[in-house]
Amino acid sequence: MASQTLQSVPAEPSPARDEPSPEDAARLDAEGQAYFDKVMAEDSRIEPRDWMPPAYRKTLLRQISQHAHSEIIGMQPEANWISRAPSLKRKAILMAKVQDEAGHGLYLYSAAETLGQPRDQMMQDLMDGKAKYSSIFNYPARTWADMGAIGWMVDGAAIANQVPLCRASFGPYGRAMVRVCKEESFHQRQGFEILLELSHGTPEQKQMAQDAVNRWYAPALMMFGPPDDDSPNSKQSMAWNIKRFSNDELRNRFVGMMMEQVKVLGLTLPDKDIRFNEETKKWEHGPLDWAEFHEVLAGRGPCNAQRLERRREAHQNGAWVREAAAAYAEKQNRKQAEKVSAA
Repeated sequence: MASQTLQSVPAEPSPARDEPSPEDAARLDAEGQAYFDKVMAEDSRIEPRDWMPPAYRKTLLRQISQHAHSEIIGMQPEANWISRAPSLKRKAILMAKVQDEAGHGLYLYSAAETLGQPRDQMMQDLMDGKAKYSSIFNYPARTWADMGAIGWMVDGAAIANQVPLCRASFGPYGRAMVRVCKEESFHQRQGFEILLELSHGTPEQKQMAQDAVNRWYAPALMMFGPPDDDSPNSKQSMAWNIKRFSNDELRNRFVGMMMEQVKVLGLTLPDKDIRFNEETKKWEHGPLDWAEFHEVLAGRGPCNAQRLERRREAHQNGAWVREAAAAYAEKQNRKQAEKVSAA
């Protein structure tokens, strides 16, 4: 686009490439499908320039863009507590964590762009309410203890969900997740440390920690998505090696992780039906309010409108930065073009 602005007259349109005949197109698709099937069977990776079924590309765009949106929106509940952190140490740690989340969003938007979707369009879809993000971020963070619960439970659930994504069949997504998961482990540890300090503090502090765990327990479990028999995309994503485990399996694994760690905290999980299944050797949780999950996902949660309005406001306030960067890039392109012309 920048080079076109330097031309005084419109360039002649380049000759259109010959479109393949229907027979050739069918042959190319068959060859591409055979290669794709081979990659899936070998549990290898598809790269952006490789042939892929349109439905595979669409599924990846949906999942990766939603993941990126979740990282960006997910900054808000915690950023709100930076100025109210109880110490400079806690403030510095929380600032570092929020900055990490911004970086995660950028990694994932970059991965989605390799599938042909412009970042500006993804951002616009988010601000227009056309794109979804994790329902967990539509709940308010009421106390400092919520920073601990979010770190331990929400980021803990993210780790359980995302570590298998490091082996996703789409190369850019899997590679992005390797770095994301390394940083998420710090986030989870930070949250656990906050809860540990509070739970071993005064009775009031321990109660504050328990209240936060009570608030975030069910939303954290619902982060893994609906039950397997009500998940329209899970089975196909597993067949394509994007996901490695079902929603319910990941959820039960996470419950098992929490059951061990909550003992150290001296807190309890708010689930009277939680139990260890002797046959499967796995922990199982009680019923969840999936009606609430779908209400929040549909945009009718406690903070949905607030989160999107804040995102629109931040986007608008940052317009001058984008304009300055574009002007600088255009200036550099013009200088480079002048050097080439003078040579």
